[in-house]
Amino acid sequence: MNLQESGEMYLESIFVLSKKMSNVRSIDVCDYMNYSKPSVSRAIGLLKNGGYVLVSPEGHLTLTDEGIRIAEKIYEKHNVLSEFLMSLGVDEKTAIEDACKIEHDISDQSFLAIKNRSK
Repeated sequence: MNLQESGEMYLESIFVLSKKMSNVRSIDVCDYMNYSKPSVSRAIGLLKNGGYVLVSPEGHLTLTDEGIRIAEKIYEKHNVLSEFLMSLGVDEKTAIEDACKIEHDISDQSFLAIKNRSK
């Protein structure tokens, strides 16, 4: 399954939430992303069917190895791009918003160049 931007956003959100809490549920994702329950439920179903998320009988969400790999990659891009934009003088709020837009479309080559330049 080839993930679209929205799928990557969900994986990243579950990843971030799992760093803050031991059990992540769909309602936590709803609150974090400010999305409706039906939207999150549908997305979680697609991610589960794609092999990116496991859902326990209690409704706890866990990323699979592939889900973690993708989420970590997106999360790293988000952080590096945010920091890079702020280093250029962009205010934090704008930098974070712009990084969120860029992180899904930037090529690996361009991201690596920015990452290496930021060190």
